[in-house]
Amino acid sequence: MRLYDPNQAALQALRNSGIELILGVPNSDLQGLATNSESARQWVQRNVLSFWPSVKIKYIAVGNEVRPVGDSTSWMAQYVLPAIQNVYQAIRAQGLHDQIKVSTSIDMSLLGNSFPPSQGSFRGDVRSYLDPIIGYLVYAGAPLLTNVYPYFSYRDNPVDISLPYAIFTSPNVVAWDGPYTYQNLFDAMLDAVHAAIDNTGIGFVEVVVSESGWPSDGDFGATYDNARIYLDNLIRHVNGGTPRRPWKPTETYLFAMFDENQKNPELEKHFGLFFPNKQKKYSFGFGAERRREFFANEFNATVVPLLKSDI
Repeated sequence: MRLYDPNQAALQALRNSGIELILGVPNSDLQGLATNSESARQWVQRNVLSFWPSVKIKYIAVGNEVRPVGDSTSWMAQYVLPAIQNVYQAIRAQGLHDQIKVSTSIDMSLLGNSFPPSQGSFRGDVRSYLDPIIGYLVYAGAPLLTNVYPYFSYRDNPVDISLPYAIFTSPNVVAWDGPYTYQNLFDAMLDAVHAAIDNTGIGFVEVVVSESGWPSDGDFGATYDNARIYLDNLIRHVNGGTPRRPWKPTETYLFAMFDENQKNPELEKHFGLFFPNKQKKYSFGFGAERRREFFANEFNATVVPLLKSDI
């Protein structure tokens, strides 16, 4: 599960649940945590140590989709790495740095090139922001959290990107990239991030997909059936790796738990697995029935679905 801020009621509800958690540091807190290590220590004490280990905090996401150039979040970029480091040091002081990894979550707009995936690279104007973060992640053994949305790529370029390629229903390979072949856009986008990290030459960093989803209404291509098919296929698909990282499942968090009916624009109201009244939107699930389905389809491991909520 993913929480975007340390909501105390939500953290209390997660006690002894066994649910692993990405705990978010809101962008609004970055400056304070970056400029005052004591504030970071207190944040960790209040929101991590007060609940650990009965709440299984796996990652701390220090900031979400901060864009260092040309965005309303750009002024925050200078604070991301210092905030990460201060939170990490507070975690390390408690001897928990091997159990709780501290990172940040980026979006795909920081890539300058994403096709072919092997030529994935970060934009030149964000390298001074990202390279030191990647260096820290190598040092700390932490993954880069990345939000991956084939929906937006399809919506913005439906001429070159087919719907089947975007929602995992293409019957054949669509893209060839040297030894790698791609039958779906999700893998191609994720491998572009893998390659962009590798192509910095800084070191190996894992990638965790900290958001992926498809809206059921509100814009071009946002239909109930497209969303249902994408999400159901994504849950099945991430049990395996990508062509560039075939040896491990892709740890993935679905956006979002609930439709958020107070958001704008309209599209943003329709990403939930559940309606605002808590009624289930889609027929698929994550329990024993799905695991039997995986085994019947000769997958060799069970899926542990990872959900996130904007609580």
